[in-house]
Amino acid sequence: MNKNYIGMDQAVEQVISDFFALLFPAFFGSLDQKMTTSTFKHSLKYLLSFTVKSKDKCEIVATTLSQNITHIKQLIDTDIQAAYQGDPAAKSTEEIILTYPGFKAISIHRLAHELYLLDIPIVPRMLSEKMHSLTGIDIHPGAQIGAYFFIDHGTGIVIGETTVIGEHVRIYQNVTLGVRNFNITEDGSLAKYGKRHPNIGDGVVIYAGATILGGDTFIGNNTTIGSGTWITRSVPENTVIVNKNSTY
Repeated sequence: MNKNYIGMDQAVEQVISDFFALLFPAFFGSLDQKMTTSTFKHSLKYLLSFTVKSKDKCEIVATTLSQNITHIKQLIDTDIQAAYQGDPAAKSTEEIILTYPGFKAISIHRLAHELYLLDIPIVPRMLSEKMHSLTGIDIHPGAQIGAYFFIDHGTGIVIGETTVIGEHVRIYQNVTLGVRNFNITEDGSLAKYGKRHPNIGDGVVIYAGATILGGDTFIGNNTTIGSGTWITRSVPENTVIVNKNSTY
């Protein structure tokens, strides 16, 4: 393997570690050295240098992300609130921060998504895939996810690149928000563009094992999707879908 990519994998781990230490210093990082925005920026800039050729662009992107840390932290705080309010097993926010895989996966997604929006190659996917390997939760960095997002249990969740999720959404394990079919270009290859994944409205709950497919599939606000359902068309708001025949 190319030595640069060995270094890059370590750099990904360092950025993740520094990110949590910066946002939650009481729980992560070193006892003898407090994480600073400057240190996090340095780690991020080093990681970016593997795929971004311009040093100036690395500096601009790292600075932009550092300046957005407060906004990212505010979003993550809403996710912590959603977990505490949505899970009767959660006895404290500290428990969520330290033990919930969904918290860690969505937190790194918030960072990876910002890099994705800045058109940074590879790095956002590496951040997401590192958390995928650690948590079993696969969130593409392109997915748009609103505030107060709660993943309960989490293992086996897949959220595709063009998924759009509203606010106050709760998702359980083994849920797939995926593609119904693939567009083919004139030369016979898969199209690398277009809306492929579903849209989830505000206040939606998606229970374990549900599969929702298609870029033109809209799940209306305040809808409940039952376990094991297979959905390939839109669902009106305020609807409860129950798995009677495994298909809607």
